Amino acid sequence: MTCSLMWFRSDLRLHDNTALAAAARNGPVVAVFLRSVPHWQRHGHGANKLDFRQRGVAALADALAGLNIPLLHRDISAFGESPAALLQIAREVGAGAVHFNCEYPLDEQRRDAAVVEAFREEGLSAVGHHDSVAFAPGELLTGKGGYYSVFTPFSRAWHRQLTPERLALRETPPVQKPSSGAPRPAVPPPTRLADAPLDASRWPAGEAAAADRLERFLRFRARRYSSQRDFPAIAGTSELSPYLALGMISHRQCLQAVLAENDGSLAEGDAGLTAWVNELVWREFYQHVATGFPRVCRHRAFQAHTEALAWRDDEAGFKAWCEGRTGYPIVDAAMRQLVSTGWMHNRLRMVTAMFLSKHLLIDWRRGEAFFMRHLVDGEFCANNGGWQWAASTGTDAAPYFRIFNPTTQSHRFDADGRFIAEYVPELAALSPRDRHAPSDTQRANVGYPPPIVEQKAARLRALDAFKALPPPT
Repeated sequence: MTCSLMWFRSDLRLHDNTALAAAARNGPVVAVFLRSVPHWQRHGHGANKLDFRQRGVAALADALAGLNIPLLHRDISAFGESPAALLQIAREVGAGAVHFNCEYPLDEQRRDAAVVEAFREEGLSAVGHHDSVAFAPGELLTGKGGYYSVFTPFSRAWHRQLTPERLALRETPPVQKPSSGAPRPAVPPPTRLADAPLDASRWPAGEAAAADRLERFLRFRARRYSSQRDFPAIAGTSELSPYLALGMISHRQCLQAVLAENDGSLAEGDAGLTAWVNELVWREFYQHVATGFPRVCRHRAFQAHTEALAWRDDEAGFKAWCEGRTGYPIVDAAMRQLVSTGWMHNRLRMVTAMFLSKHLLIDWRRGEAFFMRHLVDGEFCANNGGWQWAASTGTDAAPYFRIFNPTTQSHRFDADGRFIAEYVPELAALSPRDRHAPSDTQRANVGYPPPIVEQKAARLRALDAFKALPPPT
């Protein structure tokens, strides 16, 4: 009997998996994972995400084994090798089709199109499924027929056109009959990368871990999400972003959980739950942007006129920012959190990104790449969208004159300096008030550097740079 291939990528789960459910409806399934470490590294993925992915694949293999579905591993050096690798596996196992869930950055779209064409030429079927979004890119369009470039009208259209069918969970495949002729899985890749600084115990991989994190978030944090999400010293966020980035949990599972907790509503009701839904819609918005405006996938600014911005060549400043030695405690605490844990609190992603792109006037693309190298939840669409928002170059971006004062942000969101004390321990002995902006003497006494820029002067420099830009066309 002909089988189907299920090609796993950023959808490392059994439950509520659109492509896997479709493949299983047609008979026996053989799962495939193409590991492309050199390609991922060339595109900026660092050891933290690579390690998390590898552990997720190992957890997936165990779960698939419980259904008698073998998971075959193949190493490739670039996405361009995907069609040949998949065709070879299809021939080996006698598969008539391959199913996969779509990914929306430009490289991934081109890879998938090449696979579809290669299978078509061989008389086989390759089917992509829209799984990580409620609406496939192109389904939600403006009144003029174009892609949305502003979040609020996109969100309104998303809520207005959402139907229960779009959030229906996909069926989990049944246990397959063991087959003596089934292919033997290749030896899985190692579960750890030697250079990964990530604490694996903080981010256990797999859909069981993701489901547990969702349950704990809903039980203990969700209803306080809107009031606590901006305070980095408080465990107030879901911390589900790594699991969503690699598909160890689906957006439908998250939204269904909200519906169950919020009397069947996603847009009204509990403020914490609806605020979290808004973040999930932002995530989808940026996936639509990557498809509708592919220039953002080519290291280009969404707002073309900002390509002329006179970014500064400041290697010392960039190095200080990377190392958490800018002399601004909240910025430094956030950057040290990123480097030491592989994650950064969302409020501080905005603060640090705006500090680099506005106060230091360093090209946002350098910061975007640094984040991708370190984030366990590094995801192109969300990372690019967030950086362009902060730099005032992107869709729905912050106005260029909106420049966060890092000291004000520190006082507001880390009032007692607890977060600063945790990640900048040399300042822990200071009073909570002094941790936000130590005096020159205090800095000298504890070995903490002076500010690398003066806030007001840096702000004026950024305003002048943006005012010098040609008007948008």
